[in-house]
Amino acid sequence: MTHDPLLKWRDEFPILQESTYLISNSLGAMPRGVYNSLREYADTWATLGVQAWGAKWWHLRSEVGDKIAPLIGAPAGSVLVQENASIANSILFSGMDLSDIRRNKAIISDMDFPSDIYTLRRMLPNLDLHMIKTRDGITLPIDELLDVIDERTRLVSLSHVLFRSAFIMPAKAIVEKAHQVGAQVLLNGYHSVGIIPVDVTDLNIDFYIGGTLKWMCGGPGGVFMYVRPDLIKTLDPKITGWFAHQKPFTFDTGAIELREDIHRFSNGTPGIASLYAIQPGVEILAQVGVDAIREKSVRQTSLIIELAQKAGYAVNSPMNSEDRAGTITLKPDHPYEVSRELIARNIVVDYRENAGIRVAPHFYNSDDEIYLTMNTIAEILADGSWQKHTQRAFVT
Repeated sequence: MTHDPLLKWRDEFPILQESTYLISNSLGAMPRGVYNSLREYADTWATLGVQAWGAKWWHLRSEVGDKIAPLIGAPAGSVLVQENASIANSILFSGMDLSDIRRNKAIISDMDFPSDIYTLRRMLPNLDLHMIKTRDGITLPIDELLDVIDERTRLVSLSHVLFRSAFIMPAKAIVEKAHQVGAQVLLNGYHSVGIIPVDVTDLNIDFYIGGTLKWMCGGPGGVFMYVRPDLIKTLDPKITGWFAHQKPFTFDTGAIELREDIHRFSNGTPGIASLYAIQPGVEILAQVGVDAIREKSVRQTSLIIELAQKAGYAVNSPMNSEDRAGTITLKPDHPYEVSRELIARNIVVDYRENAGIRVAPHFYNSDDEIYLTMNTIAEILADGSWQKHTQRAFVT
């Protein structure tokens, strides 16, 4: 049995006492500390009332952003928390200068999370979207991608880690090519931060937007928005609000004077409760260390692949651990139905169309849970219990 020092953190996550929880790429397990964190929020509201804004809440978005910043290699003052990626993307897109009509192309892919593409299409309708398409359902053709980033390109908007397969995109090469031709890069970090090392400063990336609810164990309602410090003042967001005003308490109804720091991308009143809930997960990750998390993730995802291959299941994730983040997507026979039966047996995974069953161990999962899950898949296929789940659920 492999000695696993990271299992000492299991007691910090209540759901692990109740289920085999292998879906942290969708919603990370809640840290026990969230109970205290949300109580602090409630106590602050209860005791300070409106004075809580001046005492604690007004700059909480950027203060929590500064806690997240070291996990992505960002300097203080470059990360702001938003409510979700669609809002963050829309704010960013609304601030971009599109005056150079020669630059009318954006690069996207059919492996990106659809919401990113939805907001790009709606917010920047005049850009010609060039979609890179997967050839194998796992990766993207990188040579083709780099080749189409040219002098017409205004923006490259892609996922750092592909949500269906966990393929890690070559971020540095993408950024370097884009900058060579004068384009900018936005990466979605939902499936990267907290499970693989990320250093936005080393990448020299322009924009990086990701969420806390998955590998960061921060729950819904928290998205971190990184803007490279030298670019903050170059953006003129049209989606805005009084929190972004240099002098918000003048209540001036004239033209807004945007702040020159990261709060330039603020808008209206933020969800304060979420800002409290985010912090325990971020603090635990900082203590555990992403390098240690990555080392364990490589070992456990490799184990899943080994067991899947022995069982004859298709694996829709990269075989090479250097190309793979924290999720293994399996496709045994009847994958949707099998995923539902796993959940019925209190083994929590999920299913994605055109991919398969996603199994996503995190630092708090044991090897025994991996073996249990893979053995249970075999049992479900053998005993026919998958047949109870032919009716599709709305949420997968």
